[in-house]
Amino acid sequence: MQQIPVSLLTLVAGAFITVISIWVGQNHALLPVQASQQAPLVDAFFNVMVSIATALFLMVEGTILIFLVQYRRRRGDDTDGVDVEGNLPLEIFWTAVPTLIVLCLGIYSVNIFQDMGGFEAGSHPHLPQHTAAQMPGSAIAATLSDASPEESKTPGIPEIGIGANPKNLNKPADVVVNVTGMQFAWLFNYPDSNVSAGELHIPVGADVQLNLSAADVIHSFWVPQFRLKQDAIPGIPTELRFVATRLGTYPVVCTELCGGYHGSMRSTVVVQTPEEYESWLQENRIAQQQELKEAVALKPTDLSTSEFLAPYTQNMGVSSTTIESIVH
Repeated sequence: MQQIPVSLLTLVAGAFITVISIWVGQNHALLPVQASQQAPLVDAFFNVMVSIATALFLMVEGTILIFLVQYRRRRGDDTDGVDVEGNLPLEIFWTAVPTLIVLCLGIYSVNIFQDMGGFEAGSHPHLPQHTAAQMPGSAIAATLSDASPEESKTPGIPEIGIGANPKNLNKPADVVVNVTGMQFAWLFNYPDSNVSAGELHIPVGADVQLNLSAADVIHSFWVPQFRLKQDAIPGIPTELRFVATRLGTYPVVCTELCGGYHGSMRSTVVVQTPEEYESWLQENRIAQQQELKEAVALKPTDLSTSEFLAPYTQNMGVSSTTIESIVH
């Protein structure tokens, strides 16, 4: 019986592994939904890596299984195994191929980083000398500057982070939000509207720029559906610029260990239609201005004892009537 040539078997196995690897790379379902313009870029790179990893897994594990069967010890065979000293061409091959793969992935990742806008904000200013300091809470961080983010920003030099993509260079963002991370919450301020909130609201399709800062220790702003993550560093302003493409509510997670309640440092980003966003912005602008006027207008000396104590007793189960009776 004529044996099948090894080269033909290798070709068939290679084609089979290639098809399976590409299919797994495109259908692994390991990532959440895509909700930003940057997400498909990251996913494409991730899919390539999954395909390569699947191919390597099949080749390595397949070879192990073949050798396990082909060269197993037969019953009654007590002889020594074949003395194999090495194979120089094979060693060169399995060294050169991974090296080439890593180089190609590195070049590809740089292109992805450029398309996402990483180079637009990549010119780092000269950072001040930092000293380690104990911050409030249980986390230790490097205090890089005692100045505020606005004071430490060098005019004309881009911030650290993900900035405008090549298509939006030299164009101002549609929406600018100042994001402050603190133990253990995210605060969002809209400077153009003078609105502050505990969750991020943005219009779908708009070019959004987040100016990140930290009030105490290093935090990290991450939205999995956007495939974007950027550190918020005390004393050093960082930037995250993106375009949301899918309506919905998505989690904002801190991915930098920042203290004992790090796991609860979460918020949400709400992607709305432009009309819903403008309505939300207008409602909060009016409400917060009204609250400010009321706070300025009221003088504690003009309040009665029961009125003064009322805000402090709402969560104690004590009614205003009870307070009034106690006072009298």
